[in-house]
Amino acid sequence: MKKFLSCFCLLIAGMQWTAVAQDDSEYDYETPVYTRKGLMVGLYIGSYFPNAYPASLYDGYGYDLEGNKNSFENSWMYDKINNQFGKNAPNFGGIDQISLALGVQPDQWFFDTEEYMPFNMRYKTVFSVGLNTRYSRDGKNGVLFNTNASIMKAAGNFTIKTTPPPNSTQINNSFQTFEISGEEQRLQFQLGYQGVLGPEEGIQFFIEGGLHATLAKFVKNEIQINDLVIDLSQEFQYNNGAIYFTGTRPVGLGFGAFAGVGFDVNTSGPWDLQLVYNPLLERVNIGWDPKLKLSQSVGLRAYYKLTKK
Repeated sequence: MKKFLSCFCLLIAGMQWTAVAQDDSEYDYETPVYTRKGLMVGLYIGSYFPNAYPASLYDGYGYDLEGNKNSFENSWMYDKINNQFGKNAPNFGGIDQISLALGVQPDQWFFDTEEYMPFNMRYKTVFSVGLNTRYSRDGKNGVLFNTNASIMKAAGNFTIKTTPPPNSTQINNSFQTFEISGEEQRLQFQLGYQGVLGPEEGIQFFIEGGLHATLAKFVKNEIQINDLVIDLSQEFQYNNGAIYFTGTRPVGLGFGAFAGVGFDVNTSGPWDLQLVYNPLLERVNIGWDPKLKLSQSVGLRAYYKLTKK
């Protein structure tokens, strides 16, 4: 947030300096004056704080070919860890890569209970960039259409149990924790109203709100056991030539609403800058039982005014 405020202040200072320079110009031609009326097109960059609810999509259970969430025994993690890369891999012409990654014998590690599945799945804060447009007939009240994009990262942890080797002085079992991660693409569309509360020029407060839609796409789901990285949703080909596919990567479009408040900096030049905070009532329509949940974003818009007075 401090970085956005610093950038916003620097942009304001630059715009004011430009305005002064234009006023002191010795040229004899008239400097063009731009207005907020008409169409404005601009870029957006900000930080996006998604709610954690859809992050459970990347908890390792995965989805079958019909989009239903798997049970533990049919989960992507159970299949990858135990069958494709683990103890049962030699039955299909493979090797137990899990034991090699753990540095133990095949009979000294276990992933056989649901208690070892991932927990605390959370999204990381990400950047969002987009193309934002505004159309106004009077310079104060306008119609917005925004398109913003972001790449989401989710992370959590899971557990594998290892037992002491024979004749070891170690008494208790060891529970090792490893990371699971997910990646998701989102496109957000907003159609709504924006009202600037004050004169057309200068620094003014504004409000906005309207309809919000989120197009979300599952990209990948990985686990890492020391140096071994396994893509849970990837097709797997055994040495005997058989190809096994664990499920589907969900894609979905969900609808909600957005609101916003912020400060608008407008001069007689072609640029209009906005610092904006947006609470988002967002439905991410992928995963199990999607629901409307609150997300947030804060960012900078730089509009270019296309209309001259």
